[in-house]
Amino acid sequence: MKQIASRDNPTFKHLRALADDSRYRRDEGATLLDGIHLLQAANAVGISMRRVAITAKAMSQPEVIAFVDSLKSSSCELIELPEPLLRALSPVETPSGIIAEIQVPTYQPAGRKGDLLLIEAVQDTGNLGTMLRTAAAAGLRNVLLSEQCAQAWSPKVLRAGMGAHFALQIAEQTALIGVLDGWQGDVIATALDARAQDLFSLDLRKPVAWIFGSEGHGLSADLKARATHLACIPMAKNVESLNVAAAAAVCLFEQVRQRRV
Repeated sequence: MKQIASRDNPTFKHLRALADDSRYRRDEGATLLDGIHLLQAANAVGISMRRVAITAKAMSQPEVIAFVDSLKSSSCELIELPEPLLRALSPVETPSGIIAEIQVPTYQPAGRKGDLLLIEAVQDTGNLGTMLRTAAAAGLRNVLLSEQCAQAWSPKVLRAGMGAHFALQIAEQTALIGVLDGWQGDVIATALDARAQDLFSLDLRKPVAWIFGSEGHGLSADLKARATHLACIPMAKNVESLNVAAAAAVCLFEQVRQRRV
């Protein structure tokens, strides 16, 4: 196993750029996974590891040892890092001691079947990761993000998604209106609007393209105009609105409930 002890090492600088720089991640087509459970989730769906960086302390954990042993016959580069260097790569305050570099999977937005989740300009990494996690839990497969969204494969969104990325097909930098041009099902957007119907009165059993907008500004007028239905979630009188991730969870699981019935 290769050992790196200096912040000036070119490989460490590369990993640090993947951790911190969204443009560098996009140019490299790569990202970092932090924590053994994310690495295991990626490995389970056949995503190969380019590099795995580990601390000596993490190598005392049985599941880490078993995972690293499984990589020894692959082309994955194994690196040992001291705790301070690995901490500099991690998106969390208390890293687990193992990080991997992977190639970011890419999917085309054309030809989607089943339900769609369209996300416009959601920039909070925690909200975006939670929405991806909710989509995977609800059985939705296809997620499309506008150019203004946070980067879906950033380390922080990956941590919030808790492995959901590997159950989804995520297309980024997508012209969402163009995706809807060939869509045959309902298009539903949540809105605080006099025209909006109670979410629980809508028939959600057929394929739906769900649209959710940014926390501060909601949906753009052009995208909102493409909705076949505007939906509102009933709330107590003294509450103005729901967080976008919470609203998505209510909508997607109401659809799950209706289909179960």
